Amino acid sequence: MADQPKPISPLKNLLAGGFGGVCLVFVGHPLDTVKVRLQTQPPSLPGQPPMYSGTFDCFRKTLFREIQASSGETKYTGTLDCAKKLYQEFGIRGIYKGTVLTLMRDVPASGMYFMTYEWLKNIFTPEGKRVSELSVPRILVAGGIAGIFNWAVAIPPDVLKSRFQTAPPGKYPNGFRDVLRELIRDEGVTSLYKGFNAVMIRAFPANAACFLGFEVAMKFLNWATPNL
Repeated sequence: MADQPKPISPLKNLLAGGFGGVCLVFVGHPLDTVKVRLQTQPPSLPGQPPMYSGTFDCFRKTLFREIQASSGETKYTGTLDCAKKLYQEFGIRGIYKGTVLTLMRDVPASGMYFMTYEWLKNIFTPEGKRVSELSVPRILVAGGIAGIFNWAVAIPPDVLKSRFQTAPPGKYPNGFRDVLRELIRDEGVTSLYKGFNAVMIRAFPANAACFLGFEVAMKFLNWATPNL
């Protein structure tokens, strides 16, 4: 009798997905910082060079400035302190600033992400084998390519989100429409793809690590707690 498919365990998926997220952040966070810096840099004045000439220049300058700032006074001492000060200054709306743009980015991008990953897993699975038996290199490739497709969809709303969230209060009263209008007027349509190189350099290894972490964690949980 053929092996019956195991029932899906929500708790195992929660734990494995959380571990995959940790892997993604661990691998991808440095370039995520660079991405946001590139997206939010002001347009250069006529005859003046831009603040960052590219991804690697931004990485170098960010690293240098963080080393300098480590001995000085900082605005926020950590995540909780930042959340507390935002709430004190702007209320609950301050903490959720940019939610609509985040949804505009994540809903289509996440759909593309998982669709691509599952599609590639099926393509990469040899005939007569199960998807769960996919080798580590093929999982890495499927996850990495899925990350590239995810960010190909996500970059324009991500640029708008970064600009909107870092803008002074009241600068964009009509939300993302004002951000979009200003960006295209001042910097052209290509400004919607600011940080493209940093995003794509980050996308493959970070998302490959995410899905590999998920698959490894799921296999470990199925071995350690088969009845969970």
